[in-house]
Amino acid sequence: MSSCGNPAADEDALMPRRLKFGKSKDYVKCRLKPGNIVIRHAVYCKECFTPMVDMKFRKTLEPSVNASAGTSKRPKLKASGNLCLGFSGGLGSSILLDVVHNTYFSSRPPLDDSGKPRGGTNHPRNVSVWPSCNICYVEVCGAFAGMRDRTEEIRSAVQRYPSFDFVPLRIEDAFDDSWWATVSVSSNIPQISLELGKEGLIADGLYVTSQVTGLTPVEALRSYLSSLPTQTAISSVIQNLTRVLILHTAYSRGSSHLLFGTSLTSLSISLLSSISQGGGYAIHGELQEEWAPVTASGSKLSGTLRVVRPLKDVTAKECAIYAWWNDIAIIGRDKQRRAISGIAGLTKDFVVGLEKDYPSTVSTIARTCEKLEPKDAPSGQCRLCQRPMQSGIQEWKGHISIRSFSDSKLAADLTHLPATFKDNIDTSTPSGVPPLFALTNSLCYSCHTTLTSRSSRGVKRSIPGVSSAAPLPTWVADRGLCENGLIGGGTLHKVPEEEMRDTVAEFLIDN
Repeated sequence: MSSCGNPAADEDALMPRRLKFGKSKDYVKCRLKPGNIVIRHAVYCKECFTPMVDMKFRKTLEPSVNASAGTSKRPKLKASGNLCLGFSGGLGSSILLDVVHNTYFSSRPPLDDSGKPRGGTNHPRNVSVWPSCNICYVEVCGAFAGMRDRTEEIRSAVQRYPSFDFVPLRIEDAFDDSWWATVSVSSNIPQISLELGKEGLIADGLYVTSQVTGLTPVEALRSYLSSLPTQTAISSVIQNLTRVLILHTAYSRGSSHLLFGTSLTSLSISLLSSISQGGGYAIHGELQEEWAPVTASGSKLSGTLRVVRPLKDVTAKECAIYAWWNDIAIIGRDKQRRAISGIAGLTKDFVVGLEKDYPSTVSTIARTCEKLEPKDAPSGQCRLCQRPMQSGIQEWKGHISIRSFSDSKLAADLTHLPATFKDNIDTSTPSGVPPLFALTNSLCYSCHTTLTSRSSRGVKRSIPGVSSAAPLPTWVADRGLCENGLIGGGTLHKVPEEEMRDTVAEFLIDN
């Protein structure tokens, strides 16, 4: 009961609390069958629930299947390439795997002795939307010590669907030159490192890792993660590495569509988390995007990969009920990975808790973000996360950042500090001119913030004695870093003064 007045003075002031669902317990459409589940104030029965989820799935996916829209109201679905699914073993991706198989691959006709479909290959019933489907799974156990490898569990889950091909990946492949050679036309790409402690990400910290430290892909990955400033940065980087690995793998295998099993609840959490970390410019790409690798000249390769999330209108509650009623096995995510989620974990707790009392929360978040559009055209593609990059990032950072204690913004705040503390403060004003070649110009605002933001609690290094220069993913060095002047001849490192003097010693004139 809730009160709209003073109960002690007026007993009639009490009014019944509003119900979260309608008064009827029957199915919201036919009004005949008894309901089994309440979703957003509406009652649904078990028999009609599965077709409703399938309808939402097809309504989101099929408008983007054909390369061109055409003039027909009901065009024949035919994709220009293969299909690729990003699979994590979680709830949404497990349901996506089952729905895609039942909708587009389970109804294929049997083959004859020669391996050809019965009735001829040109028979209308033998025409499929996608010729084949690849299931990409990225194993992240290499990022954390003691985490269990679940590749074989995922392989067993995918083998239940014989029409799919399983493509296992590992998170450390992002630092493996041999993997990059299989998915890219580039070869002999140097593995570079960067001094992440520098605010401007100066190019002076770039050098070839293989000639300096000889790190293995796993060691390079853990060194990179241990150099990140916050727990949120670690979670964000792992998500970006996983995304880029799947993107390049799908594109290299001739896929025209890449599907992710992101539910409406997960999508809303991801949108809020991305905005809070500075990724608002590319927020529209989280809903649906067309992606292609960028060459050294800055132009995109022919053919695009459409990234679609067909379950973006299905909530996590609907996904759970769908999996329960259709006997879909859920492997789940590793608890150790969920423990370092940072801002994403806090956002999830907030949204899920709010949704308990307000079921339309996630829908409102997603639909509001869907209306957002960037103010100007992107200036390129971020080297790190491969998302669209806006221009003028350095100017914006200069307006909102305090880079020295001599800044006028801190003049009033320094008055309360002890005199002994003020004497130890470096009040010199740094040069406002950015370096001639800085990696900042090739990063989006979100990635720059991820690499440079500091936390009061910090992050514990997992590798003792590791160098402050952190290796970067292989694709960062692609697209002509040498041509842009960031690295020359494959290497760039500081030369000691003695070595420089010895080089020009014969040209010096004695006093």
